[in-house]
Amino acid sequence: MIYLAPDQIINAHTRHVTDLLFTPDKKLLVSSGMDNLIHFWDTSNWSQINSFAGHMNSVNALAITSKGDYLISGSTDTTVKIWNLSSGGVEQTLTGHKKTVSAVAASPVQNIIASGSYDGKVKLWDTVTGEEIFSFSEVGRNVSSIAFSPDGKLLIAGGLGSDIFFWALPSGELVKQIRGHETAVNALAFSPDNKLFASIGYEQRLKVWNTRTWEEKQSIPLESRGNDLVFTSDSKKLAAAIDHGVRVWNVRTGAIDIQYELPVKGVYAVALSPTRRWLTTGSADGKIWIWEIRKTKKSR
Repeated sequence: MIYLAPDQIINAHTRHVTDLLFTPDKKLLVSSGMDNLIHFWDTSNWSQINSFAGHMNSVNALAITSKGDYLISGSTDTTVKIWNLSSGGVEQTLTGHKKTVSAVAASPVQNIIASGSYDGKVKLWDTVTGEEIFSFSEVGRNVSSIAFSPDGKLLIAGGLGSDIFFWALPSGELVKQIRGHETAVNALAFSPDNKLFASIGYEQRLKVWNTRTWEEKQSIPLESRGNDLVFTSDSKKLAAAIDHGVRVWNVRTGAIDIQYELPVKGVYAVALSPTRRWLTTGSADGKIWIWEIRKTKKSR
């Protein structure tokens, strides 16, 4: 077991940090918060280099297009915004949802993004025209998480309810629906090698699934509610933000490799840099906690 002390703590937002992601070029960490703002942090020294303001309420979710040219954000103001990362301007404001937009994702292979909302809808959008392509209503209530498969052929979603839903792309056909958790699905993620996907349920359980058979491969109890999760770029480890800290598991064995407890309740976001150098979390006190994994030492 490895226990980590943070290498850096950033006072990033005045309210909860809601999401984190690294840009594909590894140069920036992007954060969103309940203070309606999006911030950009230079990974060489963790200084703030830019900020986007435009949402009228909490920014809840972030995604970045595969080429790294556009940032996608979803907000409690019910909109999805497409930001040009070069100019900092808003290219599109998408207004199809009736309630809070809680999740966004970008296709790895097409000019398509997805959004999920507390109105129970999952929508697909054309990033060039801003037109709505599909609107899926199968989740029914409070969509909390969505994800594209690495090959762009599937979109998955979960929310308030026990099931996880799978749509084929580009047809939009619902091809699979599995019972994933007891009352709600909090987070979803595909492994980069497309062999697995993971889910966290409100009942405090992490599950890992085989994407070929759709069978449950592992079921791991959590000490507290899990709020976000991400695979490492080599698909060998899986990190999750839980209420009081962060955990990183070995995917093959299911054993915890790394854990850290935070002195705050409410850790809502986790991100791993593409090089697997940095582990970051965002918490309810507006802070970003950063660890350099390569410097970690095994505890005695």
